[in-house]
Amino acid sequence: MEKETSRATRLYRALLRLLPFDFRSDFGPEMEQVFSEQRAEAAREGGKMGVWRLWLETAKGIFTTAPREHLSMLRQDSTFALRMMRKNLGFTVAAIIVLGLGIGANTAIFSVVNAVLLKPLPYEHGDRLLMLQQTTPSTGLIGSSVSVPDLMDYRRQNRSLDALVEYHNMQFILLGRSEPEQVETGVVSWNYFDVFGVKPLVGRNFGPDDEKTGAPAVLLLSFEYWERSFGGDPTVVGKIFRMNDKPHTVIGVLPPFPQYPQENDVYMPTVACPFRSDPSMIANRQMPMVRMFGRMKSGLKSTEAEADLSAVAASMQREFPNDYSGSSTLKVEATPLKTELTRDAKPTMLFLLAAAGFVLLIACANVANLNLARMVRRERELGVRTAMGASRVRLFRQLLTESFLMALGGGLLGLLLATGGLHVLTAYVVRFTPRANEVHIDGAVLLFTLAAALFVSVLTGTAPALARRDSLATALKEGGSHATLGVARGKMRSTLIVAQVAVSFLLLISAGLMVRSLINLQRVDPGFRPENVLTIQLSLDFSRYTTNEKTLGFFDSLLEKVEALPGVTSTAAAGAFPLDKSPAFNNQFVIDGQQGNTADSRPVAEFNVISPGYLQVLGIPLRSGRNFDRRDRPESAKVAIINQSLARHHWRDDDPVGHRISLDGGKTWTQIIGVIGDVHEHGLDQPASDLIYLPFAQYPQNSPALLARTQGDPMAIARTVVQRLYEVDPNQPAGRIQSLEQVRADSIAAPRLTANLLGLFALLALAIAAAGIGGVMALSVSQRTHEIGVRMAIGARPGEIIRMILRQGMGLALVGVALGMLGAFPLTHAMKSFLFAVTPTDPVTFLGVAAVLAATAFAACYVPARRAAQVDPNVALRTE
Repeated sequence: MEKETSRATRLYRALLRLLPFDFRSDFGPEMEQVFSEQRAEAAREGGKMGVWRLWLETAKGIFTTAPREHLSMLRQDSTFALRMMRKNLGFTVAAIIVLGLGIGANTAIFSVVNAVLLKPLPYEHGDRLLMLQQTTPSTGLIGSSVSVPDLMDYRRQNRSLDALVEYHNMQFILLGRSEPEQVETGVVSWNYFDVFGVKPLVGRNFGPDDEKTGAPAVLLLSFEYWERSFGGDPTVVGKIFRMNDKPHTVIGVLPPFPQYPQENDVYMPTVACPFRSDPSMIANRQMPMVRMFGRMKSGLKSTEAEADLSAVAASMQREFPNDYSGSSTLKVEATPLKTELTRDAKPTMLFLLAAAGFVLLIACANVANLNLARMVRRERELGVRTAMGASRVRLFRQLLTESFLMALGGGLLGLLLATGGLHVLTAYVVRFTPRANEVHIDGAVLLFTLAAALFVSVLTGTAPALARRDSLATALKEGGSHATLGVARGKMRSTLIVAQVAVSFLLLISAGLMVRSLINLQRVDPGFRPENVLTIQLSLDFSRYTTNEKTLGFFDSLLEKVEALPGVTSTAAAGAFPLDKSPAFNNQFVIDGQQGNTADSRPVAEFNVISPGYLQVLGIPLRSGRNFDRRDRPESAKVAIINQSLARHHWRDDDPVGHRISLDGGKTWTQIIGVIGDVHEHGLDQPASDLIYLPFAQYPQNSPALLARTQGDPMAIARTVVQRLYEVDPNQPAGRIQSLEQVRADSIAAPRLTANLLGLFALLALAIAAAGIGGVMALSVSQRTHEIGVRMAIGARPGEIIRMILRQGMGLALVGVALGMLGAFPLTHAMKSFLFAVTPTDPVTFLGVAAVLAATAFAACYVPARRAAQVDPNVALRTE
């Protein structure tokens, strides 16, 4: 027995001398005493333990080990892992960079998903807040606004809400500063911010006394406006500013919060708005003006609130039948505010999160392949450790510790990358939801990053265990640079390469379809010419321009002055212009002589008010009839121009010029004098709506847009145009100033940025997959040096060697492409709502992506193939 123990000790020490580093610090001298027993246990395992059993035994060991012993083992494993990472610095850096890119992409997108979709609303009782809309299902009309009498009835008669508040937006003119300023103003109930649970940073909130008739006019400033215009000066509270014809006192500054349905500069109570407080408006049920928001009573569902408010609507309709549309049933839609705030963002954000997840999977597969490649060089080390008695569970735990430390490094790098790119994502998200300002790195995002690192360590650390050698003797015999790649390990590496290519195909096909959609979107003929057109939003002072004559006089003078400027070819005023994001004004109309003109079946069209120069400024073609001109004045017969879409839908092949329509249910009639080309008013991806244009002279607007076509860059003369505006009225400010080309570009900014993000993920996946294929082939060549030398020694030509290596690598790539195609069909159908003018199975995109992947794989394989063809047979044979 003593002789056998001495032999075991000598073997142990001999094995230590074979290793390029010292294991004594990891196993200690006590291993010599129990070497025989542990070696026997390792032999009994025989390498047959399945991966699930391996994980189970590892977990059991962690939970059954005493805490002190567990910490000691963890310290030993971490120390050894860091030493190995330092020894293989190139591998460590490559793995951390690849994982950092994958984890960074996921962390960045998750920070958005967390802020926009997962977090509760930053309002008190946010889960009980509702947006309320009045609907008439039979006519298809959904009114975001209701009349003031309707609001009062809903407020008095409902039984499901704690509070019901109102909101509407107006543009006021703030005077008393260096220049007049047009401010977006939210007009709200006195308890509006109390219901939302928003408390001022400085000053006080509105109170019930602020909404009493005759109360002094007061203002709350939004946080953004306070910082932008007043530099965050807290002494602004108490200052008095003149808005239009009335002094207003600033009583507080609101904190930053998601403003919905739109961002405002200031807020005022309803009594301060001359239109909302007008007695005729308060009594008129046919004048929708305000939007409703409610807070449900605790324990109720939105469907219950909806049923309750719809019952109130039905009661109102029965009591005032002449004020509502025929026999159509009036209802109320109650939408949770969180759903409304995230409606546009949710599909896109989840889709991008899935794409980022694919990138992480590809990164994991790549690092797992790197791990497998490294295991070839560590065969002798692992074999020695097994011979010394280390169980497979112990080795697995050590490898897992190394993977976790690398994944943790990748997580830290990913966190840095995500933090650096957060401002770009915030600018992107703001196009979908007002919650963009809530996007930041917080505890939930840090936990997600840690979870991603754990997930990565599990995937990359488990791969080597799946391809373990069965023979300890083979492991000890095969070390060094000439070891041959085991069959199981080779299959695992090939499987990972196929998976990388397949997932890369999914990302590339998604990005390809989005790019095709974007190209199609950019090629859409908008129906107008946006080049060299300046747009300025105006809002006249309603306290001074109180009659149509004054309004027309102002615009006649302004258009004349602007058109006289050098470089300006034509000017116009319009209630709205294409792609300006203004809400559509839809209403029913009656066609003279046509059947089916009952209140429930009247056609609906969008309306716009334009001056005679509108068609010329925008380059909209006149198809038949005439344009508006100076004949169309307030005292003249009412006239209208329609677009081709409306003409096609209601007159088919007949010419509608000369026909009459009524805008007030048949009381008065308007003659159609022209038909113009269709225009994409609300988005290049939206079909042209039925549109009726009315002359500005007959329907003057107080908040129109000024349009001017120029010979050069329109923004170059913007300041000069504003100066002409001040010449007409020094107290009239200019609102938003943009070129129409910029408006058009902004209209497709969201799909463009989505395509860019997907394209970035796809290119990243492609680069990682290419590196993986190249790495596999390079390792294969290095492991087959002797075989290649023998082939060349017996007559194989370099071209044959190249073809052999290419055939092996391209075979893996083509299998991955085939699997990717199969998986792409359900994926692309799921993203159908994101596509424009391209089918989910577009053959051009599929073939193009397959060709790109194949070319990338060929390039990745060709370099190691060339290297293999340059092997010197004599040197290769001598190395064996």
